Amino acid sequence: MTPIAQDGPQRVVLGGVWHICATAPGRCTSPAQLDSLDPGEWLASSSPGTAAAMLREAGRWSLDGPPRRFDAEDWWYRTSFTPPPLAAGERFWLGFDGLATVAEVWLNGQPILRSDNMFLAHECEVTPHLAAGENQLVIHFQSLDALLAAKRPRPRWRVPMLPHQQLRWHRTTLLGRTPGWSPPAAPVGPTGAVWWERRDPVAPLRPQLHATVDAEGRGLVRVDCVLTPAATAQIERVELEVRQGQDAWRVPLTLHGEHCEGTLVVERPALWWPHTHGEPVLHQARLIVHRRDALQPVVQALRPFGFRRIEADTDGGRFELRVNGVQVFCRGACWTPLDPVSLLASADALHATVQQARDAGMNMLRVGGTMVYEGEAFFDACDALGMLVWQEFMFANMDYPQQDATFADSVRAEAAQQTARWRGRACVAVVCGNSEVEQQAAMWGASRESWAPALFHTTLRQAVEAALPGVPYWPSSTHGGAFPHQANRGTASYYGVGAYLRPLDDARRSDLSFATECLAFANVPDERTVARMPGGLSLRVHHPVWKERTPRDLSAGWDFEDVRDHYLAALWKVDPVKLRSVDHDRYLALSRVVTGEAMAAAFAEWRRPGSRCGGALVWFLRDLWAGAGWGLVDDRGLPKACFYALRRVLQPVAVLFSDEGVNGVAVHLLNESAAPILGELCLRLYGNGEVLVDEATLPVSVASRGSTSLDLAEHLAGFTDVSYAYGFGPPPVTLVHAQLKAPGGQVLSEAFHLPAGPLQQVRDDLGLSARYEPATDQLVVTTTHCAQHVHVQLDEHLPVDNDFHLAPGTTRSLALQRVDAPSGRPLKGWVWALNASRPVAIVVPA
Repeated sequence: MTPIAQDGPQRVVLGGVWHICATAPGRCTSPAQLDSLDPGEWLASSSPGTAAAMLREAGRWSLDGPPRRFDAEDWWYRTSFTPPPLAAGERFWLGFDGLATVAEVWLNGQPILRSDNMFLAHECEVTPHLAAGENQLVIHFQSLDALLAAKRPRPRWRVPMLPHQQLRWHRTTLLGRTPGWSPPAAPVGPTGAVWWERRDPVAPLRPQLHATVDAEGRGLVRVDCVLTPAATAQIERVELEVRQGQDAWRVPLTLHGEHCEGTLVVERPALWWPHTHGEPVLHQARLIVHRRDALQPVVQALRPFGFRRIEADTDGGRFELRVNGVQVFCRGACWTPLDPVSLLASADALHATVQQARDAGMNMLRVGGTMVYEGEAFFDACDALGMLVWQEFMFANMDYPQQDATFADSVRAEAAQQTARWRGRACVAVVCGNSEVEQQAAMWGASRESWAPALFHTTLRQAVEAALPGVPYWPSSTHGGAFPHQANRGTASYYGVGAYLRPLDDARRSDLSFATECLAFANVPDERTVARMPGGLSLRVHHPVWKERTPRDLSAGWDFEDVRDHYLAALWKVDPVKLRSVDHDRYLALSRVVTGEAMAAAFAEWRRPGSRCGGALVWFLRDLWAGAGWGLVDDRGLPKACFYALRRVLQPVAVLFSDEGVNGVAVHLLNESAAPILGELCLRLYGNGEVLVDEATLPVSVASRGSTSLDLAEHLAGFTDVSYAYGFGPPPVTLVHAQLKAPGGQVLSEAFHLPAGPLQQVRDDLGLSARYEPATDQLVVTTTHCAQHVHVQLDEHLPVDNDFHLAPGTTRSLALQRVDAPSGRPLKGWVWALNASRPVAIVVPA
């Protein structure tokens, strides 16, 4: 028999015309009172969303305009719909994939739902409440400010980034409610789809799939389904089918009353790997349901899955992950919603953003407890692209009222829903209880016994261990040392290099174990981004509009621009205040690259073979709004200079330098791929940025998923103070250039080391030039002298790399990517280097 292709119940997003209205808290308490409102108070929209998103769509509000406190008002939503006819036995359901935060729902004047947790999805069987024709749906969101006014017990510690400490009682996001690091757009309203569905009582419901690899290397796929009573009577048998390429496996499932379950075994399956270490192979699965009264079975497709084994190694108080038995250095960034106003993004946009992180050499993204849970499309992208996910429950910093029974029940329901969503996801590498709760308690001075709340050490641990066997659970993002944020134990938020203004060598001195967040700076964006800010390119960094978007802790007397300026002074030997006063453009140019220099130096240290670091995640992959935010890319995904700097040191195959002081300079070769590398290492040393002092070419081999380190001095003609540790006279070497090449000459990786720091001499003519090649759609950049931090600016285009060094007498060809709509004008642009006095126009053939 040929199965019928059917994916189970079909959900229909409730579109049409929605109306939204803001009222004073408590002004209306039921749909019947809405008729008293002035019709002009209602705003029409084509789809529901947060209040801020709907006002933005209508042109009534934006992040660039006056702020609005969305939590200060009640918000009412209403729409009408006509349901389709129901077949015999079908039931009609309404679904709400997120309601922020305290909401009541009525259908045709009848209450059908009350929710006080924005992280819960709801499904309501409403067949008895349906009208034959038009039906009216009304949703009321209560003012969070009014709810926060209720008197409650004080917390045992305070959270400086929050203006209202009793937010801890409400299951909602901190986004939009943390002045200083998130835009003022508190999410109120639907944060996910509102949908309806006709359900066939025979189709399996909520199939859960879990895949793992046992000690013998066999792949095990377990499926559990819940059936309706009608399905139990009509189903004859159910089979699970798994496919990968041309191979297929099938096994019958066992029916137990209203449950259906079974396990399929695949001998030696192709494994799912993080992309840095192999291919993220996915298998397809589906349920084949044979009914007693039908000639053809019904097919219900399940989402793709991967076979992999993940373990957390915590021996000696450290923390590292092993995937399929192989140690993986986890590096990446903390994820932020692509649109902090609506909290929604298309599947294509999510895939492109994960792809951007993958292309940068990242293999882990952290969805932290200060954010929101991401939808299925995010995990689909991570599964397909081989991106590990550090997933936290949405708890952060606060002293949560775990002793309150209602709160605890809501958290258990939330945990059950989320773990069910994460089950079977190859990408989910760690599930973590919270973001920085233990650290916040300790740093505020709370007693040691309060650092480890049972909510995270018992309740959520048990939920994860029951629902996600084989997925490591970790109680807090900062956990494991004598104090929670001890850098060389467990996991920590590492800001030694960064907010704590430690020198760059603290990356080694701290003996970092694993950083769940690190390296937060106010990263200056590209000129295109500055042009989009209020005030445009004329905006100055001391202006209130710029400062409004500069991240800071709410109670601190400094911001993260001060942190950046500290390293600008330390590395470039300039006075930031004086420089921005007399040459603002150069101040921005240096500020753009200095944070990337600090980040690259730290990761080179943590990735070297002698390091014990298990991983590090930069705080924010992407900005929440246009400005000098924590992100490596801006709010639209445009890379900053620090993104390019990190991409060069995070690749699976990399050559890196480390300054070993009086012991010279070490060269480190890394190969995380599944194939060994046989090639050559080319080394060139320059004095005064241009004079060749020494060079060497040597054959090298690096084992698959291996590494090796070399003493640079061993391969030179004689002694040279390459690290400039002895300091007799001027530095003999100002630039070391290394290239790791494949046998055919292809450059696999290259690195630059400036022993005496950035080149300070600015030249009138570096011999820098650039020309556009229409035939290949590439930009060819050439220099005679060393060109430091070469920056390319092109109308409508973006180069594949930017803010890079060029060694003397070398050339680079850069592919171009269109980022703006074609204008019809000829291509135009400039290149310049930080050690050049002026930019050079790009030559474009007529």
